[in-house]
Amino acid sequence: MTERGVTRAVFFDVDFTLIYPGPRFQATGYHEFCARHGIEVDQAKFARAVADAASSLDTGDDVYDPQLYVDYTRRIIEGMGGHGPAVERVAREIYDEWAACDHFTMYEDVPDVLRALHASGLKIGLISNSHRCLSSFESHFELRGLFSVALSSVEHGYMKPHRSIFEAALRAAGVEAPEAVMVGDSLTHDVDGARRLGMRGVLVARSGPVDAPPDVPVIQSLRELPPLL
Repeated sequence: MTERGVTRAVFFDVDFTLIYPGPRFQATGYHEFCARHGIEVDQAKFARAVADAASSLDTGDDVYDPQLYVDYTRRIIEGMGGHGPAVERVAREIYDEWAACDHFTMYEDVPDVLRALHASGLKIGLISNSHRCLSSFESHFELRGLFSVALSSVEHGYMKPHRSIFEAALRAAGVEAPEAVMVGDSLTHDVDGARRLGMRGVLVARSGPVDAPPDVPVIQSLRELPPLL
């Protein structure tokens, strides 16, 4: 971990760090999307299909491109046994609906921790690779007034771990890299990307222990975060 200094700002990833998808984006949801277009898929293959498709998101090109996520979703559908010319159309529909906040639920620990950090005087920011409108996110989950910075890759043009999206967030918050912490569920995109600039990183692993470098704190709940700051 970078040498620890006084923390002035904490940035959060959004998806799977602060919120998680509901049934719309699980096996049943994919089945319903596909069925509307006459595509048959096996719900039992969903988890494996998601795992197999994950590598398609690590292209090494950090320019934001919606087609990257459409292709990822298409691979999941194909991994569930879906095929035919309508698969691309279904994948794009799922991508489009991912932006809707009402398909997501906030982890129960999030609101209290964010409000406590804000009350302590820390600047709080969002850095998201999603195409979701972050203003809508703040409003939908009743978090308005907590964030000094809300930056998405669809606006910025580059995705995490590209250094420029972290640099833009730091500038907007008016802090230097050693004064900031990035909190997210991806070691590659959130933690490593931030650490390359001299920020500190905290990995969120809500499902249980994961492999991480010894100098990277790993937490299962945001309630474990304040003592690390």
